[in-house]
Amino acid sequence: MQKLAAIFLLALLALSPAVAQSNDSATLAAIANQAISQIPAKKLFGAQKTPANMAARSFGTYARGCLAGATALPVDGPTWQVMRLSRNRNWGHPKLIALLERLAVDAREKDGWPGLMIGDISQPRGGPMLSGHASHQIGLDADIWLTPMPNHTLTREERETISPKPVVKDRKTMDYSVWTEAHARLIKRAASYPEVARIFVHPPIKKELCRWATGDRSWLAKVRPYYGHDYHFHVRIKCQNAGCKDQWTPNPKDGTGCGEELAYWYSDAPWKPAKPNAPPPKPAKPLTITSLPAECRSVVTVE
Repeated sequence: MQKLAAIFLLALLALSPAVAQSNDSATLAAIANQAISQIPAKKLFGAQKTPANMAARSFGTYARGCLAGATALPVDGPTWQVMRLSRNRNWGHPKLIALLERLAVDAREKDGWPGLMIGDISQPRGGPMLSGHASHQIGLDADIWLTPMPNHTLTREERETISPKPVVKDRKTMDYSVWTEAHARLIKRAASYPEVARIFVHPPIKKELCRWATGDRSWLAKVRPYYGHDYHFHVRIKCQNAGCKDQWTPNPKDGTGCGEELAYWYSDAPWKPAKPNAPPPKPAKPLTITSLPAECRSVVTVE
């Protein structure tokens, strides 16, 4: 809490140096409340190193919310290893953590996958991140590398420096020197769990899964093409409590997403600017605590 307290103090001093040095607790509390509302939420949540000591609950949406009562995925397991430890993003809702541990075991025992290399899940209290994702805010998202886990325990330095290898050559072409059928079985296994709402992959991966899948192909409806998923796939589970809002998008018309939806991602439409020669959009203003569900103020400030 020391880092967070320092942020509050700086905000207080910036707003009113004289009042910030006052002994009037009521005035200080009012000014502090105002100050917190002006600090970018990513700084408030990024400063937290431990979870909120509250019952496990997700508040808000995947891209605008927070997480109470988070559980950490152990950095080493029998069938997984957590990457990029310096980010402290191996926290999630207990149901997500349990699912990742289950997937790691099932994929090794049933699908021939050596083990999972886990990327970002969420911060200890969720919320907006200092860098990277717009989502991953409520402890229900996890990135899983498409690189098989090595047969030894990686050092902390290796976990910071090893680069995952993309399984695609570009936005339309698979790299079959990297991709194997075990990759397909791994993604199918993740999609088979009823808790899983969505899996995001780069468009060529979706096309390859459509080509590969036989028999019951309904699981493909959960696997959706989206930018930026060439070296990992993104697992998103359903909300586990009231106060959390599920992502709602209709299932593909054909029941698999291998038709019209995939054709859209193989067109130029999603990749080109909305208006030719338009200037780049201005960066959005950072979210503040007032932009998040009311419960998030307690989540980020509770000891």
